[in-house]
Amino acid sequence: MERSVSSRLRVPSIAAAAVIVLSSFALGVPAHADTNPTNPADPATPTTVTADALPTPQINGVVWSQAIVGNTVYAGGQFTTAQPAGAASGVNTVARTNILSYNLTTGVLNTSFNPQLNGVVRAITASPDGSRIYVGGAFTTVNGANAYRVAALDPTSGAMLSGFAPTINSTVNAIAVSGSTVYLGGVFSSVNKETHNKVVALTTAGKNVTPFTASAAGGDVAALAVSPDGTHIVIGGSFTSLNGSSNPGYGLGSVDPTGALQPFAANNVVRDADTSSGITSLVGDASGVYGSGYTFGPGTLEGSFHADWSTGNITWVEDCHGDSYSIAVSDNAEYLAGHPHYCGNIGGFPQTDPQPNWTFHRAIAFSKAATQTITADPYGYTNWAGTPAPSLLNWYPEFNTGTFTGKTQGPWSVAANSQYVVYGGEFTTVNGVRQQGLTRFAIPSIAPKKMGPQASGAQFTPSAVSLTSGTVRLSWAANSDPDNSTLTYNVYRNGNMTTPVYTTKADSSIWKKPAMGFTDTGLTPGPATRTGCGRPTRTATPSSATTSASRSRTSSRRRTRPPC
Repeated sequence: MERSVSSRLRVPSIAAAAVIVLSSFALGVPAHADTNPTNPADPATPTTVTADALPTPQINGVVWSQAIVGNTVYAGGQFTTAQPAGAASGVNTVARTNILSYNLTTGVLNTSFNPQLNGVVRAITASPDGSRIYVGGAFTTVNGANAYRVAALDPTSGAMLSGFAPTINSTVNAIAVSGSTVYLGGVFSSVNKETHNKVVALTTAGKNVTPFTASAAGGDVAALAVSPDGTHIVIGGSFTSLNGSSNPGYGLGSVDPTGALQPFAANNVVRDADTSSGITSLVGDASGVYGSGYTFGPGTLEGSFHADWSTGNITWVEDCHGDSYSIAVSDNAEYLAGHPHYCGNIGGFPQTDPQPNWTFHRAIAFSKAATQTITADPYGYTNWAGTPAPSLLNWYPEFNTGTFTGKTQGPWSVAANSQYVVYGGEFTTVNGVRQQGLTRFAIPSIAPKKMGPQASGAQFTPSAVSLTSGTVRLSWAANSDPDNSTLTYNVYRNGNMTTPVYTTKADSSIWKKPAMGFTDTGLTPGPATRTGCGRPTRTATPSSATTSASRSRTSSRRRTRPPC
């Protein structure tokens, strides 16, 4: 099925009609890859999820943390109600107190999971076997029973599980589990009436692991990640020292299962800590650890990085300017939540100066492989020129900003598995459609693939000029697609939508739309008039040229755009 979206333009001095139809197929380029690339095996052009926002429950506050466990998504934050996808604010709500779960495949809220937590949830992590869900935050009760800032929940019912009842004296921001050890990071200084500054290791029975000597000072712990073999625990946050060391240990460091400091060379260059910068999230896989950060002052990185587990050596850095709050990795891509406004030094979008006019891309994606090097920074940030960098992928769903936190932000959290990517935060719309606080995206094979070229109608109308009798020059700006970069343009004449008279390909993006054109010849002179926006797939009358924007793909990738 294909649908064209038309704008009718009468062209001077010609009688034959031309129709420009835009379609797309997968063709990756180094800095801008597609959801359906020609060579998905190329590490520079991995297949991303599509930009289609799938139906997902909504909430009335903010989501700070998410975890995907099998076919279930757990989301925690600060909210009091949930409602179905598409519901208007306050309509069809049900009570959910700072935590909920929903079906990853259908996007339907799980009715059986409804624990009551009396404070904000900042962290959610599952046990390795998925039999319990660990939650941390600022709460002190769960379902009316005492639970001092951390608890273990039944994954189906939300009941608090007995046998895990540690006492934490302040907020828990991060949880990581390795085997039978549960690592916590946060604001606290006491755990089970013992001194533990910002980080602690517990047994699954909630007892302190002895010995575990890690101690952070000068700031808080915001993120934890554990290597697959359990031998490296990477700690991130705003602290200025770890076990008394500031390198590693300045916002970032690694310890072994006893808490002893390990080498972590990334901290030589990623220096985000103190009151004006910090590491915001850490995730890991077999290839290494990924981290994100922000800075308002002396910190060095706004963006994300990848480092190996054993030494912490940097593999790559992307320093797209703008705070980065959360990252997640799928099988072949890294997804980021934040407010990047400049990726020009890795071949990406420019900054739209001056500052009140900055364009923020609040969800972006990168290859997991280093594919290029960073160029010089033009804005006075840390200069990462020459450092290996990943590809910025052509994936640009649109999130608005919410008002709940007062910080003018959209997504705060992202999680992923091999098929889905889920975002949470305080946004109220995704791709211009109401969807508050939660949304999900899927790989092309299971997505509806409705997103397509963005310009249509009056926004995608060619100019036409006849400089010599019997010829017409058509020119237009390239269209753009939020999850495909290489588009194919076909020019048809006289409403004949079977055989194009001209075909060309062009790379474009939502921020880069090159000028395009075609000169048609051998035409018969005719009268000239101009009309406005037409209807889908309308055949052009004689002496006219009609511009249409649509998208046809291979059998696995077909999408349409609504009429102008």
